[in-house]
Amino acid sequence: MKMLIGGQKRDSIDGKVINIFNPANGELIDTVPNSSTKDLDLLLEHSLKGKKLWGGTPLHERSKILLNFIDKFSLHIDELAELLCRETGKNIKEAKLEVGLVPVIFRRFLEGANHMYGITLPDSQPGGERDLIFTRREPLGTILCIIPFNFPASTYAYKVAPALATGNSVIVKPPSDNPLTLIRMSELLTECGVPGDALQIVTGSGSVVGKYLVGSPHIDAVSLTGSTEVGVETAKQAASNLHRVFLELGGNDAMIVYEDGDINLAVQEAIMARTTNCGQICIATKRFIVQNSIKDEFTRKLVDKLNSLKIGDPMDPSCDMGCLINEAAALKIKEQIEHTLKQGAKCVLGGNIINKAFFEPTVLADVDASMDIAQDMEVFGPVFPVIGFDTLEEAVEIHNASVYGLNGGIITKDTGKAMKTAYQLECGTVVLNGNGRYRHPDIAFGGYKMSGIGREGVSSTLEELTQVKTIVMKGILG
Repeated sequence: MKMLIGGQKRDSIDGKVINIFNPANGELIDTVPNSSTKDLDLLLEHSLKGKKLWGGTPLHERSKILLNFIDKFSLHIDELAELLCRETGKNIKEAKLEVGLVPVIFRRFLEGANHMYGITLPDSQPGGERDLIFTRREPLGTILCIIPFNFPASTYAYKVAPALATGNSVIVKPPSDNPLTLIRMSELLTECGVPGDALQIVTGSGSVVGKYLVGSPHIDAVSLTGSTEVGVETAKQAASNLHRVFLELGGNDAMIVYEDGDINLAVQEAIMARTTNCGQICIATKRFIVQNSIKDEFTRKLVDKLNSLKIGDPMDPSCDMGCLINEAAALKIKEQIEHTLKQGAKCVLGGNIINKAFFEPTVLADVDASMDIAQDMEVFGPVFPVIGFDTLEEAVEIHNASVYGLNGGIITKDTGKAMKTAYQLECGTVVLNGNGRYRHPDIAFGGYKMSGIGREGVSSTLEELTQVKTIVMKGILG
């Protein structure tokens, strides 16, 4: 596949390419251009035209184009899900669910954009009785959207839909391992009428493409989902031009399981949170804080259930788990497990790479709150560290000990205890009687502390991707 620059499918100027492999079997799927700074200069030149053209397009016309995309996209869900499965290693059932969310997300943001209103200020200032003061929202300009590998299609929708709906020009930097689905989605958007200067997608390494574009004075904001390390560096680079930054970053989310909770529900929620996409999710529950009186029973039931999971070909709908994004990801998880075992934990299930990018569900017992995995070491894979506690205060302390704070979960039948705990947790979303792997298009999704800056969702993103202009009609009221 090729990049989209200025409405044209383009190779890189120097002809370099990146190979895209199926992580499940090593098959070469396709190649994409490995862009240079010359390609990026051309891209930025087109984006300057695009933000004027698309920003000057009336909302009702933008709406018609995006509604056309929503309708057309629905005809391509199977095609895109299969492509996503092949380039990501994600189970085909999960791929279809993710791709199926795209038109839903686009529609919600479009509806929100059509109901963004300005305000009229009251005549509360002495001497201003004859003035009319009102506001309107205008686009920021060009938004650089940097997309992660784990949920590329839905993350694309969460970033591109509000940006386009509010009249911004968009540049998409897809993940290097699996950019194909996003290129195809961008092609569909331009086929439906989004100007080629207003929506562009450029492939290449993050160290070249991301760094160059973030540092450019010709963009106006950066919306990035990725690691905290990359987010910190991005914020530093963006600061020189005072770009707005919206960062959805790492997490080491926890689920607190109280002794009065439904233990079978807790096990079910734990597995759903940690095995979906092989645990490669920023808001996947990565720490299981379980009251000591039921910790052994929880661990035993968790091991029994995980033993029944089927791991295999991502294209086989009978399989419960596919593979990780690449072999390097599997090796990193293996190293993190070995590190935790050296700190004193015990592996009671799994712990091994099955075949290159496939990894066994792994349960670690005897994990205490002082270990790295219980605090700031984010494991991006199907690993279940079980940490014991005795009191509510202790559970909250363990939860909040991490530098991260995305989502949290609480299992208990005591509503008062649940609310007391939820109010004390340092994270952006708390799910009661469920795991924290929860996202709704409307909520203000994002985290505390090192988990990011800003919020993403219909209730917040549309405002963040626009700027307020105040117009004063002095003396107009006679």
